[in-house]
Amino acid sequence: MTIEEQINHYISTQSDTKRRDMETLHQYILQVMPECKLWFLDGKNEEGKTVSNPNIGYGFRVMKYADGSTRDFYQIGLSANTTGISIYILGIDDKNYLPQTYGEKIGKASVTGYCIKFKALKDINVEVLGEAIRDGISKSLTQ
Repeated sequence: MTIEEQINHYISTQSDTKRRDMETLHQYILQVMPECKLWFLDGKNEEGKTVSNPNIGYGFRVMKYADGSTRDFYQIGLSANTTGISIYILGIDDKNYLPQTYGEKIGKASVTGYCIKFKALKDINVEVLGEAIRDGISKSLTQ
């Protein structure tokens, strides 16, 4: 399967509400990042063990580890979880930035240093989410 087919299959396997919300978010992120590289991580490690929820990734960044090694990865991630949806905004060094900047105004969501987690799209302000995504993209490009 192509990455696009994997993404479509993943979204199609969600419950009705979550599927609609994820499709909306997927299209929204593609509008914000129209030329981005797409990724799909199935959540399994090299041995085939499930180690995380599957993730749809958008964009490109190089992650640098403490030992000096690097890994190609995405900038923005979208994932279903047991209680809702998670948006990952990677590459912002200041782990207080997202919660301080968007935590109060995004709506009913948990905002950490790199993740915005919410039950349903109706619970959050999508414009604020878009602002956080665009902000995260620009910050990860400048760091």
